[in-house]
Amino acid sequence: MCGIVGVLGQHQAAPILVEALKRLEYRGYDSAGIATINNGKLERRRAVGKLVNLSDLLVHEPLAGKSGIGHTRWATHGVPSTKNAHPHQAGSVAVVHNGIVENFKELREELAQLGLPYKTDTDTETVALLAQYHLSQGDSPRVAAQKTVVRLEGAFALAFLFHGEEDLMIAARKGSPLAIGHGDGEMYVGSDAIALAPLTDRITYLDEGDFAVLTRKSVEITDKNGALANRETRTIAIDSARVDKAGYKHFMAKEIAEQPSVLKNTLQNYIIADGTNIELPANDIDLASIERLTMVACGTAFYAALTAKYWFEKIARVPVEVDVASEFRYREPPVAPGTSALFVSQSGETADTLAALRYMTRKMPQLYRWSMCPKAQSRGKVTWFCHCMPVLRLALPPPKPSQHSSPF
Repeated sequence: MCGIVGVLGQHQAAPILVEALKRLEYRGYDSAGIATINNGKLERRRAVGKLVNLSDLLVHEPLAGKSGIGHTRWATHGVPSTKNAHPHQAGSVAVVHNGIVENFKELREELAQLGLPYKTDTDTETVALLAQYHLSQGDSPRVAAQKTVVRLEGAFALAFLFHGEEDLMIAARKGSPLAIGHGDGEMYVGSDAIALAPLTDRITYLDEGDFAVLTRKSVEITDKNGALANRETRTIAIDSARVDKAGYKHFMAKEIAEQPSVLKNTLQNYIIADGTNIELPANDIDLASIERLTMVACGTAFYAALTAKYWFEKIARVPVEVDVASEFRYREPPVAPGTSALFVSQSGETADTLAALRYMTRKMPQLYRWSMCPKAQSRGKVTWFCHCMPVLRLALPPPKPSQHSSPF
């Protein structure tokens, strides 16, 4: 998972961006970079490896400016290198991206024919080139970004910054989560609320297909149909103690040590007072109607699903099939009546798992959406809070123990 941050602030953006990126290190990354606008000029700095390398670079080559975007990259297209690191810039536009642009090869060929050759190995550069092309045709930054986003296929969260526009940032979401933070005369963008926690406690989560235009004093959000959208602004409470290492060398070591207390806390919230039964939140799910269950996941969430298969079959006596999401989404299996599906994702933004979910939603209009998550991250139609802290380490990635146990 890549990480995105953006700032339209009253103070120098570079140190704020780097600190926010540190809070996204748990997502995994192999390079990092930031871009800022100072006196109308767009500049960027990028470095391979840990964030300390970017920090060292900024000591020798500082970036001024109170508007900026930042990114931690986990390579998918192209090796980890400075040229492939984000932000990507083409002319007067810079962009950071989380996700995969699946039609980037076709777009790249089209842009090359227009005299816009690529310089990197990434799919993201296509986004910057396409936006720059529309700018060169006389479109405003907003219109250029809109025309760019509608051409993209796949899953993405995007943040755009434009040369000469110190009070403008544009964000878009399809498939990958993106949050907007509201400050006092400041606005922020982040892949999740954790990155923005020290800056603001007022968060708006973009919905699927949303397009947002931000200034320091306002945000305008339109939905996938271009209509103005009024998204809820939530006040969140992320305890800073829960997002530090608490004396451990690594987040993973801390979370391994926390497993007994986290599991206990999760289960206690659903056990009735006398301890004799489990009571789940009110819902209209008819579990008795499920004749067969398909579980879909990636990585070690897939291993969690394999474990759950034994429990469902032994205890509920429901036959279970477990699929890797990347295989499931492309082979598009037939769905028999009476089949239900459970999608397991530690992050909630695994691209293949979300694509598989969308496929099943088309096949099963009455599909139930269950969400097991910390309160600040609720997404589903039916939500079961796992009452745990956000996951701040990544191995393959593994699911958090409380998220592993809650649905099973």
